Amino acid sequence: MRHMRLDRSIIFLVFILVILVSAGIVLALAMRTDPVRDSLSGDKLLKVLIVIEQDGSPLSTYVLAYYPGSKRSAMFDIPGETGLIIGSLNRVDRIDVLYKERGIRDYKLEIEKLTGIDVPFYLAMTLDRFSRLADLLGGLPVFIPVPVDLPDESGSRIRLPSGAVNLDGDKLKSYVTYSDPLDQENEAAARKQRAVLALFRSLGDNAQRAFGKAFFPAVRDCFQANIDDEALSVLLRELSQMDAERLVPQRVTGSLRMVDEKQMLFPFYDGQLLKDIVRQTLAGLATENSSAQERIYSIEILNGTRSQGLARNTSELYQSFGYDVIRVGNAENFEYDKTVIIDRIGNESVANAVATVIRCENIQSVSATFSEDDEYGTESIVDFTIILGSDFTGRYVR
Repeated sequence: MRHMRLDRSIIFLVFILVILVSAGIVLALAMRTDPVRDSLSGDKLLKVLIVIEQDGSPLSTYVLAYYPGSKRSAMFDIPGETGLIIGSLNRVDRIDVLYKERGIRDYKLEIEKLTGIDVPFYLAMTLDRFSRLADLLGGLPVFIPVPVDLPDESGSRIRLPSGAVNLDGDKLKSYVTYSDPLDQENEAAARKQRAVLALFRSLGDNAQRAFGKAFFPAVRDCFQANIDDEALSVLLRELSQMDAERLVPQRVTGSLRMVDEKQMLFPFYDGQLLKDIVRQTLAGLATENSSAQERIYSIEILNGTRSQGLARNTSELYQSFGYDVIRVGNAENFEYDKTVIIDRIGNESVANAVATVIRCENIQSVSATFSEDDEYGTESIVDFTIILGSDFTGRYVR
């Protein structure tokens, strides 16, 4: 009898334990939140670190910011040679060394410090998996302005036709890795940017198949991510809807220096300029007036002071913000007390965005048609003319 009571007590305790464990699991599942859906429901910016890796080192790195409400996005290209004081390595080194030595999590943390923003999600792919994903999607569409016929390192040739081309996996590898001595500045980086944007376009074009239950596991296997499969599907599906045609990728700019026999790119103004660019760009994504980011605007910068090199340095500043500086020179005289921005296209919102870069409040609007005696510069094809006055410190207008 005593044994029977003991057995019944044990069974009762086990029954209670099972109920408690089951209740705990149900509660945990109920409280679990999908971070991607949470961002979407809160009308927030989705910020994702995207890394294409080759031989254990980043081939290209991007911080992609996407605003679901407007389908607008921004992409910041982080060159591997970016030089930083890397605290976790206790030395000055290229940022891609951190990825190779410590992995993507430490790499993401350093990029968050560099850009001044939190980047919750990351997506990483080896070049082989990027190539495989291109084949799974039936190729990636890109535009190649001129045909490519160059020797590669193995002695064979890289051949890519011109025009609107659908790149299979092997052609994609060639497209993002070949180098041409006749390339314009940053053209090699631009090819990698176009390939990544083509990936999201292709995901959108093939959404019904790509995100189907039978097919998505193959897509999932191409990525290393810090979210589960369901959240990854939601994230990729959302990013595939972005308006890539209006996205103008921006690349970290700075001064090249040799440190310990390594060439490094040190961001301007100790990295503060990059943080300003990121902050201003992300703020623009959420605004209803999107004209400031619909195309690349051209600028003429004239030095209205006797300070040597002021216009040239300011041109680097505006190029960092994604503007096309097509002329740098001197104003008609060096007696400008106040910096002035001349709006030649009559677009107040864009003019304000241009002025914000240097905190200038003196904006004037004139017709794009003017005479040779026009005191506001000599370029009739520019959208804005900036004349720097003695109130300009080299970074901001006082």
